[in-house]
Amino acid sequence: MADADETRRVLERYSAAWLAGDLEVVLGSYHDDIELHYMGNSPLAGNHVGRDAAFAALGQASLRTSRTLVAVEDVLVGESLGALVAIEDLGDPSRRVRRVLLYRVQDEKLRECWLFDEDQRFIDDLWSTEI
Repeated sequence: MADADETRRVLERYSAAWLAGDLEVVLGSYHDDIELHYMGNSPLAGNHVGRDAAFAALGQASLRTSRTLVAVEDVLVGESLGALVAIEDLGDPSRRVRRVLLYRVQDEKLRECWLFDEDQRFIDDLWSTEI
């Protein structure tokens, strides 16, 4: 389990790469055993365990809606978890949404992520779009 300093370093590196659009660093930030936990009632809701499943879910989310990261409002770090408060423009026409991504870091990588949205119904509608 990572300590608070390691968690902060990993989250700051990840958020800087995400903001810069550096997909190689973003994807390289994920642990081989990454677990994504998406809330809600869309086809993407649930647990996606392992790189293949996680990357498939991330890809489906990007295919189902246009999205642009506007800002990382804050990086929050505790003793065992860290979080990014992100602002994204989602959908067409776009709508600005605040999202909280809660992470557990292990081996200098993002090992587990829980995604919480301020308007889950809106996200469920976006992610339920047929592609």
